[in-house]
Amino acid sequence: MGIAIENEIIWHAPNGDVIACVEKNKVMRENFDEIRQVCQDALEDAVLMGCDEQQFRAVLGELVARLASQYPQQD
Repeated sequence: MGIAIENEIIWHAPNGDVIACVEKNKVMRENFDEIRQVCQDALEDAVLMGCDEQQFRAVLGELVARLASQYPQQD
């Protein structure tokens, strides 16, 4: 669960507690920024090569939906 407030995401633990650690939030922000840029670049490449933008978005969404963590969720 994430609630965006002007580009800032408030991250939550599985129990609903807000992740308040400054360093954890910094890492999450940096990771998310990198992911956003890679996805943006890939979208632009796809469109420039003539691919359907909506299909790209659907495939990207499916990729994210199929991701699995190798770590157990912390409660």
